Amino acid sequence: MPNIVAIVGRPNVGKSTFFNRLVKSRQAIVEETAGVTRDRHYGKSDWNGIEFSIIDTGGYVEGSDDVFEEEIRRQVELAIGESDIIIFMVDVKDGLTEMDKDVAQLLRKSRKKIFLAANKVDNTYRTFDVNEFYALGLGQVYGVSSINGSGTGELLDELVKEFKDTVAAEIPDLPKIAVVGRPNVGKSSLINALLGEERHIVTPIAGTTRDTIYTPYNSFGFEFLLVDTAGLRKKGKVTENIEFYSVMRAIRAIEQSDICLLMINAEEGLESQDLNILSLIEKNHKGVVILVNKWDLVEKENNTMRDMEAFIKSRTAPFTDLPVVFTSVTNKQRIFKAMEWARRVYENKYRQVSTSKLNELLLPIIQATPPPQTKGKLVKIKYITQLKMHYPTFAFFCNTPQYIKEPYARFVENKLRENFEFTGVPIQIFFRQK
Repeated sequence: MPNIVAIVGRPNVGKSTFFNRLVKSRQAIVEETAGVTRDRHYGKSDWNGIEFSIIDTGGYVEGSDDVFEEEIRRQVELAIGESDIIIFMVDVKDGLTEMDKDVAQLLRKSRKKIFLAANKVDNTYRTFDVNEFYALGLGQVYGVSSINGSGTGELLDELVKEFKDTVAAEIPDLPKIAVVGRPNVGKSSLINALLGEERHIVTPIAGTTRDTIYTPYNSFGFEFLLVDTAGLRKKGKVTENIEFYSVMRAIRAIEQSDICLLMINAEEGLESQDLNILSLIEKNHKGVVILVNKWDLVEKENNTMRDMEAFIKSRTAPFTDLPVVFTSVTNKQRIFKAMEWARRVYENKYRQVSTSKLNELLLPIIQATPPPQTKGKLVKIKYITQLKMHYPTFAFFCNTPQYIKEPYARFVENKLRENFEFTGVPIQIFFRQK
């Protein structure tokens, strides 16, 4: 499973530029997601065959460097708490500043591996300027340039070596379910409701990264592993920037799960932060069940539930084929329906459709509604197959795949969903040359 690397440092040292270089620097990279929280960026990178997640912690501080005491300190403390490795970025053009020293003091107290990157070494004249930063007492200083990429490879070579001791203990082959969502939506209450009173709980199992815990649950016909989330570990004292904290925790939980229960607050509805977390779930190709919690607190009229579900799906579009369950965890209302959906979505995620069935059902539909012509080119889809992936992925072989546009891809996805059971699971479709 990917490790989390956080880039920290004072404003305007080039953290975002460095982030952009990392997530675009290798062919194996998955797309980045901008705006996870405010100006937060989250992406995946791959170096020497080792994948890791990377977070740009820039964007929280507004105004001048004088605001360190409040904002930067919290940002760095949260990064220390939730990441596996920290890249501390400084600026050789500005030289060593008091704010750099303050950040370094926080980092020295942590037990996390720190890589000190002196940015903006854009020419040979600045190579010697990095020596000033050895005074921070954080070990080797890596001179890098976010702009032209120099020094990045040397830094990443050493960084990924730190991941080699994160080999997994043997984890039972059971569905892995994570409960994710904004703070105070009822995640801990749901976990406690599932775990707190049942007798069949087994000792938690150490997982695939240094911190991860899987807690087996086996009761009422359900058997799965609950991925460590906010309700399973002590959060520490975090009072501000709670969004950043919850997103870092959500990233880890999402990546290490098969299915995510995305909890939202029924009184507040689906907010932008919920959509950001849903986007993370989709981009990681995980199954999802939306739980509208605290439903007992909502004043109801005729069709209140139906209208709420329609509103939620209007916000999640175009991904609307997902289950929505209205729960009250405190009253234990519909929490087992939620688990039934989780099990069903898990089955959908690993569903394999035979090539003969795909072609038998979908080719006549495609022939009746072929892709629109582009530049006079007639697109003919001749063959369909499901690829061997850990999520539903289909290849449509045709003569000119470059002329198939997004609306038609959506049409094909909808037909797949109409004919086969993939509720709650993102689908990926490739159009390939026959």
